[in-house]
Amino acid sequence: MTSLRQFRYLVALSDTLNFSRAAEICNVTQPTLSAGIKELEDQLGISLAERSKRSVMLTPIGTEMARRARAVLTEVADIEDLARQHAGSDLMDLRLGAIPTVGPFLVPRALPMIRAKWPEMRIYLREELTEALVAGLVDGRLDLILVALPHDVGSIETELLFEDGYQLATPPGHALAASLEVTGAALARSPLLLLEKGHCLQRHALSAFPQSGAQADDGFAATSLPTLISMVAEGLGITLLPQLAIDAGAARGQQIVLTPLPDACPRRVVLGWRPTSPHVARFREIAAVLRATRAAM
Repeated sequence: MTSLRQFRYLVALSDTLNFSRAAEICNVTQPTLSAGIKELEDQLGISLAERSKRSVMLTPIGTEMARRARAVLTEVADIEDLARQHAGSDLMDLRLGAIPTVGPFLVPRALPMIRAKWPEMRIYLREELTEALVAGLVDGRLDLILVALPHDVGSIETELLFEDGYQLATPPGHALAASLEVTGAALARSPLLLLEKGHCLQRHALSAFPQSGAQADDGFAATSLPTLISMVAEGLGITLLPQLAIDAGAARGQQIVLTPLPDACPRRVVLGWRPTSPHVARFREIAAVLRATRAAM
């Protein structure tokens, strides 16, 4: 009979395409994992993986089986969480994912309040891009994600924490640095330094003034906000900085000028979870803590 253990082996192999690394993830030896996969193939009468001395590749049916096995394991994890909750065991380990343009500026400030409220809960924080966070939540790798909208999050349930506007960051002496505030029309004449593709902030910054025709500077793309700020300070261009990062001190001590953008469309920072999670009440309480933390900054 097919077992959850075999499903875990298959999902781990799908994630790594390497028997040794998959075995490490499952905390078993490589021969044990290989035998488990072979046993599953024999039971189902199909080939799940193509093996060679140098590589492993799932077959088309193996890929589909891994996708369905992942969904089964996620549902089982939720069932186990629900059982523990009703047996008097609370949420002990929280796997929280956050995008890099929100997590570092918000989560550390909220942690003292979260730990005081739930001292028994251990928090494991992962910083990843939005698509990876959404996939991790759906797959059950994460319990809770902190992301910014607009972005397609599928069937994930979200709660709005706050709207995050922008300010224009320019080097001293730039033509726009003397302005009391800047409009989208003014930005259309100056390409923006932005984060590299994959960061939702890149898309959000360009859509802050949807009618302006603002463009990205194709000659540069940063991997992080600190790098972006440093490039502006060196006089290499201008950018839009989220108000959250500014309030957290990301631009403090940098030789840049910040100018309000009152007409910019803000991004919406939300907390997201699976609708089937048994910990929705706790997640809403955490959302309230994060919201209060932002308001106090």
